[in-house]
Amino acid sequence: MRKIIRLYRKLKYLDKYILKQVIEMFLMGVFVFTAIIFASDTFITLIKQISMYGIPFKVALIMIILNLPSVFVMTIPMGVLLSTVMTLNKLSLSSEITVMRSCGIGLNRIARPIFIFAILMSLFSFFINETIVPAATKQSKDLALWAFGQKNIPNGKQNFVFKEAGPNGLRRLFYVGHCSDNVLYNITVLDMAKKDTMQVLQAKQGGTSPDGWEFNKGAIYTISERGDILNTTFFEHSIAQFGMDLSRELNKNIAKEQNFLQLVKYLAADSSLDKEQLNELRIDLYDKIALPITTIVFVLVGVPLAITPPRVRYNRGFLFSILIIFFYYLIRALSMSFGVTGALTPFLAAWLPNIILVIVGLMLYYRKVYTIA
Repeated sequence: MRKIIRLYRKLKYLDKYILKQVIEMFLMGVFVFTAIIFASDTFITLIKQISMYGIPFKVALIMIILNLPSVFVMTIPMGVLLSTVMTLNKLSLSSEITVMRSCGIGLNRIARPIFIFAILMSLFSFFINETIVPAATKQSKDLALWAFGQKNIPNGKQNFVFKEAGPNGLRRLFYVGHCSDNVLYNITVLDMAKKDTMQVLQAKQGGTSPDGWEFNKGAIYTISERGDILNTTFFEHSIAQFGMDLSRELNKNIAKEQNFLQLVKYLAADSSLDKEQLNELRIDLYDKIALPITTIVFVLVGVPLAITPPRVRYNRGFLFSILIIFFYYLIRALSMSFGVTGALTPFLAAWLPNIILVIVGLMLYYRKVYTIA
C-alpha cells in the first residue's frame, strides 16, 4: 500500500488529474454494471434455484454472493471503458484537450495514464479470475449440493406430502409416513410424468441426495389408464432422477472451478469428454486470458471515440460505451457458439472479439493522433 502511495505522489499533475476522474467514474461504472447483471440474470437464477431445486432462500443468496467475483471479472472491463470514454469526452467538451494539444501535449501523452490504469485493472481481473473465482465457484457448488441433499426433509413430521408440478399440471406426488434423522419412511410416489401410464413406487425408507431420490426395499408398479398393472419390479436399492439433475447442471461450471494451469491438466487427463465439451472447455481456457485483456482493448477503442469534434456540444460517452460493449459481447457470443460447434478453433473463438476491436481501435487511434480532430 505504501509503494502505491509513493508511486502516486511521483505522478505528474496531469496524470493525477486524469486518473482521479477515471477512477471515480470506474467505481461508478463497476457498481452500475454489476447491479444490472444482478438484477437481470442473477436474481432469475436465485428464483430458479429456489423453485426447481428446493434450495432455501438464505442458501441461494449465499451462492449468489459467492458468484460476485466472476461478475466483477466481467464488469471491470466495462467499468474501465465507461470511465475512459466519459472522462475524455468531458475533457474534450470543456476544451481542455484542445488546450493540452495547443501546449504540445499529444493524445499519446494524455492517454498514457489511462492505459497504465487499464493494464493494472487487467492484471487485477486476471488475479481474481485465477484465485478467487475458482474457490468461490467450488464453494457455491458444494453448498448447492449440500442444500439439495437436505431438500424438503421435515424431521419429526408425520403423514406429509411433496408435490412436483410440471408445465401441464401435477407430475408427481410423494406421500411419506414419517421422517426421522433426515430419513423418510413408508414412501409412496405417484409418477404421472408419462402420458399413457402411471407408475406407483412404494418403499420402506428413502431420502434425497445430489444424485437424486434414493429408495430402499420397495417395488415399482406400472399401471395403465384403465387401472391394469402392466409391470411390477422389486428392488433393494434404487435411485430415481426426479426433476432436474442438479449435479449435472452444476458441472457446467467446471471451468470456473479451476485456474488456468488446473484446467490445462484437466483437459490433458480427461479423455471421456465429447467433442463439444472439449471445445467448450478449451474456449474457456483461452478466455481466462482473453477476457482480462479486453480491459486494455476497450481503452484502445474508447480513447479515439471519446475525443469529440469541435462541432459536437453534448456528452456522447455513455452511448459510445454501451454500443462498444454490445458490439463486443455480440461478437463474443457468436464466436464462442461457432467455436463449440467446431466452425472456429477454440483459440480463435476466444480471441476473435479482441482481434476485431484491436484492428478497429488501431485504425481509429491512428486517425485521431495523426489528423486534426
